[in-house]
Amino acid sequence: MSKEPLVKTYTLQEFWDLPDPADRSKLELIKGVLYMSPPPGEIHDDVWGNLNKELQRAIDRCDYRGRIYAPRAVLWIDDSTCLEPDLMYISDELKREMKPKHRTRADIVVEILSPNTAVYDRTTKSDTYRAMGIREMWLVDIEAKEVEVRSFEMGKTAVYKIADVLRSEVLPEIDIPVTALFS
Repeated sequence: MSKEPLVKTYTLQEFWDLPDPADRSKLELIKGVLYMSPPPGEIHDDVWGNLNKELQRAIDRCDYRGRIYAPRAVLWIDDSTCLEPDLMYISDELKREMKPKHRTRADIVVEILSPNTAVYDRTTKSDTYRAMGIREMWLVDIEAKEVEVRSFEMGKTAVYKIADVLRSEVLPEIDIPVTALFS
């Protein structure tokens, strides 16, 4: 007896062959299942810009060696999973462990939450990042004006409010004022 699947599954090549959505929606693939997130709003873009700037400053100040990757930089582990974080940091050390131009892991991934993506980012996407071996995930909550740092490697979670200074288990010397992300 054979059953038709209720959900079409895609290979990585089929996924890459899909046209980009005209409305800036984000397409991702998890175990062959296609996920589509609505396009981000203006506040998302402003917070992204602030975070990118503050994280780069902190990395430079602390002399960490690595690179920040922006949207459209993807992580994929096999022929059925491809995720696009809002921002990610890959250390030079971790980069040397991967094949050239094949990012399978990251030291830090960042997701900027919106009401339409928060549940997906906090559950499905977070679980997938953990399974991929991502060391740490930052969930930036625009509405609550806070950042949740999930250190998968250390098994710790911390929430940083607007008056706090964000800390990382992966990059322990950095300190980023949360208020700088939302100004």
